[in-house]
Amino acid sequence: MSTQPFASLNLNAALVANLESLDYRAMTPIQAQSLPAILAGRDLIGQGKTGSGKTAAFGLGLLDKLDVGRFRVQALVLCPTRELADQVAKEIRKLGRAIDNIKVLTLCGGMPFGPQAHSLEHGAHVVVGTPGRVEDHLGRGTLKLDHLATLVLDEADRMLDMGFQPAIDAIVAQAPAKRQTLLFSATYPEQIAAIARRVMVDPLLVKVESTHDSSTITQLFHPVEEAARVIAVRLLLLHHRPDGAVVFCTTKRECQEVADELARTGFSVLALHGDLEQKDRDQALVRFASQSVSVLVATDVAARGLDIDSLDLVINLHIPRDLDTHTHRIGRTGRAGGRGLACTLYSERERPKLARLEAAMAQVIDSTPLPPLALLDTPTYKPPMATLQIDGGKKQKVRAGDILGALTGEDGVEGKDVGKIQIFDNWSFVAVRRHQVKVALRKLGQGKMKGKSFRVRWLDEA
Repeated sequence: MSTQPFASLNLNAALVANLESLDYRAMTPIQAQSLPAILAGRDLIGQGKTGSGKTAAFGLGLLDKLDVGRFRVQALVLCPTRELADQVAKEIRKLGRAIDNIKVLTLCGGMPFGPQAHSLEHGAHVVVGTPGRVEDHLGRGTLKLDHLATLVLDEADRMLDMGFQPAIDAIVAQAPAKRQTLLFSATYPEQIAAIARRVMVDPLLVKVESTHDSSTITQLFHPVEEAARVIAVRLLLLHHRPDGAVVFCTTKRECQEVADELARTGFSVLALHGDLEQKDRDQALVRFASQSVSVLVATDVAARGLDIDSLDLVINLHIPRDLDTHTHRIGRTGRAGGRGLACTLYSERERPKLARLEAAMAQVIDSTPLPPLALLDTPTYKPPMATLQIDGGKKQKVRAGDILGALTGEDGVEGKDVGKIQIFDNWSFVAVRRHQVKVALRKLGQGKMKGKSFRVRWLDEA
């Protein structure tokens, strides 16, 4: 924790006094590293987990530069869900309560459009909203960004997961070129880097480690009987119970056989290999990325381009043929600041390959016994999410904001229970928490998007 006080910053005196009344005295690490640059007007990328204090960091930055006498939108904060937008707006109001007449307005899907437009007519200093609804207001001319000084993308990685990149691009296109852009994200995948390159000018990157252990990959090597490899995979899955695991196989035939056996014994599993049609491959990747399938059994070629941040476990059915393949496979876990686990199975006849791998890795490989066979009598587990397919996509003008709004309206699904939204030409996919499937099917089935009804089905039950 930083011991640097807020009073040490070149911050509006009223804001400092209010922080003291809120008992905000010492800055968190992300605040200490980012606030000086934010107050100096610099673009900034902040990488930190939820609870790191990022809302106060960008909130104080945008409040400090507001000209309260001008009832124009001077700051825009984009958030992935209505719940987060409400939370951020509440925090900004609290941080700015010592400054008279600051108006903070939320614009989110799932809420009536008319009252929002009416509120905008009366002016606002800060708008906090979801990308889909903000884009709608811009398109209808009810929101104008001519006087925007600060643009904040909060939880940018989650906004991309939910399919909001087109909406974000449309919003940025209507924002003044001369502005400050602040981007906050728990992870920093290539899509985030690409957005930063497009919409930011020489941004400062501030990365604050989470309180968890540093990102590492634990490697375990398990001796097996040749005929018992699939049993070993089952034991590892039942022992570690990962939300997302990839089992790497050498051949397409082996891949399908392993997937079929795991499915027969109750696992949520799909195969990914070169014999799949593109539609089936896309659907498998969508369901796995959405965490509505727990296990993907794949060949190396088929797994190219697989970019899953939350991959908990990699299992090698055999020792890979070379160190590069081994490194590439196990490097798919332990991403995004989390800990990863890679388990490699080997039989007695693979000991020469094990020795070569040991020499290439320049470390001693210790054998680890498999979990006890008694685990086979325990029940398998369900993945945390479910994937719904909507028979409408880009060609039907369906957007992520339309889906989120349809799901989260009255008596709907909470934003925190919505996962990835992926939109293809003629269909879309949305992940929801498994316990919310019935609510989601009802909301999407009975509601309309773009004035139309679309067929919806639960893929996992197909």
